[in-house]
Amino acid sequence: MPDSRLVVTIDGPAGAGKTTLARRVAAALGVAYLDTGAMFRVAALRLGPDAPSWPGPAIGEALAGLSFSLRGAGSDTELLACGESAGDEIRTEAVGYLASTLATLPRVRAFLRQAQKDLGQRGSLVAEGRDMGTVVFPDASHKFFLDASPEVRAARRTAQLAAMGKPADPDEILADIRRRDEQDRNRAEAPLRPAPDAVIIDTSALDVDGVFAAIMDHVGQGRRAPA
Repeated sequence: MPDSRLVVTIDGPAGAGKTTLARRVAAALGVAYLDTGAMFRVAALRLGPDAPSWPGPAIGEALAGLSFSLRGAGSDTELLACGESAGDEIRTEAVGYLASTLATLPRVRAFLRQAQKDLGQRGSLVAEGRDMGTVVFPDASHKFFLDASPEVRAARRTAQLAAMGKPADPDEILADIRRRDEQDRNRAEAPLRPAPDAVIIDTSALDVDGVFAAIMDHVGQGRRAPA
């Protein structure tokens, strides 16, 4: 990775605040924001609910031709799939759970991991996901791992969905988060865990400003990286 390229990774479980913080840090640094979870969701929508039972070659064939690019910077960054912006349809709980299931499949992970690495080679970015600091960008300039209790994360997700006009049952959201945690933390390939050199931040009792300040203290407030 060229010295002029800045890559910041923010990993953690669903609902820990990764997306909000990654967007804000990317904006402060003037670089692109990479939502890798959205990439898995795009793949899930493309493959459909039966994909986990498919043989590897069939999954590879279905993913062939799927390409990703980034447009813009900070919170204005758009993830493009085959040149088109990913829509709100990837944000449903069903697609999210399918994406988590597909993330256990080596063929899917290998395809998207390479796509993510390719994006990181094109310019500076803040990458948010589950294994950015451990697998995709092990040589990242700065690595962070955000965490929070399942109850706090479920409350945040419920509020987020309500703000989008999609009310959901808080108990179902909590159950879904616990199920995804179990799946993500115990999968055989690239399980959810902090990188050895990551800065771990428990966001349970911190607001967005507090977490942002902690991250920028490490990255260097006001620093801008060449694209």
